[in-house]
Amino acid sequence: MEPATFGKTDTDAQNALAKLAKAMTSSPDDPKDGRDDEESGIPALYTYFGQFIDHDLTFDPNSSLQKRNDPDALTDYRTPAFDLDCIYGRGPDDQPYLYDGSNGFLLGNPIHGANDPDAHDLPRNGAPVKRALIGDPRNDENTIVSQLQGLFHRFHNAMLKRHPDAEFSDLQRIVRHYYQYIVLYDFLPRIVDHGVLDQLKTGGRYDQSKLKYFHWKNEPFMPVEFSVAGYRLGHSMIRPGYRLNDGVLLPIFPSGQNKEGLTGFREMNPAWAIDWGRFIDIDTRDYDGDDAVKAKRLQFAYRIDTALVNPLANLPPAVASNPSVLAERNLLRGWRLGLPSGQDIAYAMGVQPLNDEEILIGQGVDKPDTPLPNILSVDPVFRKNCPLWTYILAEAMHHAVKVKIPVKSDVEVTTPRLGPVGGRIVAEVFVGLMFGDNSSILNMNKNWFPGSGPNFALKDLVRIALGK
Repeated sequence: MEPATFGKTDTDAQNALAKLAKAMTSSPDDPKDGRDDEESGIPALYTYFGQFIDHDLTFDPNSSLQKRNDPDALTDYRTPAFDLDCIYGRGPDDQPYLYDGSNGFLLGNPIHGANDPDAHDLPRNGAPVKRALIGDPRNDENTIVSQLQGLFHRFHNAMLKRHPDAEFSDLQRIVRHYYQYIVLYDFLPRIVDHGVLDQLKTGGRYDQSKLKYFHWKNEPFMPVEFSVAGYRLGHSMIRPGYRLNDGVLLPIFPSGQNKEGLTGFREMNPAWAIDWGRFIDIDTRDYDGDDAVKAKRLQFAYRIDTALVNPLANLPPAVASNPSVLAERNLLRGWRLGLPSGQDIAYAMGVQPLNDEEILIGQGVDKPDTPLPNILSVDPVFRKNCPLWTYILAEAMHHAVKVKIPVKSDVEVTTPRLGPVGGRIVAEVFVGLMFGDNSSILNMNKNWFPGSGPNFALKDLVRIALGK
């Protein structure tokens, strides 16, 4: 397949992609407490669990938007396996400062969690700006993923209490298997169309022989179609901001009158301890309600669609610049790495591609005020030539299902899921990486499930970490 081009010159391409990025960015919006028409049926913590997975799989410090990248020259400094090296680092022998000397993780200073009296910050050094002492420093880049990292430390420590005589390597394997089970049987089914996942199974179990596209010679690798397009679905799931607890509602970035945001790489504000029931269904919360603080409302990820919230169009200089628009950065990266168009990828996979009129740009709400425009309204250069990342998000909008959400009232909401192109790319890489790891649950025992039962999910890991 040929790389997608978007004009006669590089300047033409950059201008066209900038226009598309602008069209894919929502209008300015403040953080919301109440019900939101773009909410999916996916609890908000899964957005950041997806980011956590990405950090577990990938680490590329040499990436640059200032030059054309050669995908064959990209080096993944993170082992492409679901092995939690973002948690365990190099282990207690090489990085003893991460551990307590008894096979458990050190925890940081206590923070004030009314619903989590044992809440702690990550352990940190003594520098003027205190950096987290963790396996992957990126897991301190925002308040939510930072506290999720801390939950994994506490989950490991909880497993240590259950298995006090276990060797560190055995304990690590137990925790990894719980995590892998959640990835395969909880996270993937929430973001990928179930018909796509069924194509990778025999008798209800994942089957390596069903992988049609993701193959390797010596060891698994990270396909560029996955890392640069398919797995960037999470950017569309981000909300403008989040309520952390009864007293704190924050935008994702500081701006205007909002002097604070969820940005990290610093000591945790003690008042910012997360009420986890606002992010994951560990208990039953209200969905509607005039007073979202009193209701302690469960927040949901935004729908997978071709719209990113406005704060992602103005990334702080400390995060990114030139350009500072996240959608534009994603599109430029895919073009500079020579990705084919979404339609070409669909043809190569034997999938009937979406028509241009079906590639809708904007928020995929149930009842839009006006019909969403299609990609040709942005620029005719995209005729049968949609950037892969945009195509995958647009495809998901045509694979939406009604999902009952875990709230007091019986409520169904629309949840788009990745379709036959985007879903197959993501699912094949996830399943393929599992089969490429000799110590994964798919190789050691594909029928394994946690002791509490086959319905074990992220909410159950959170409960165990919280001691509930």
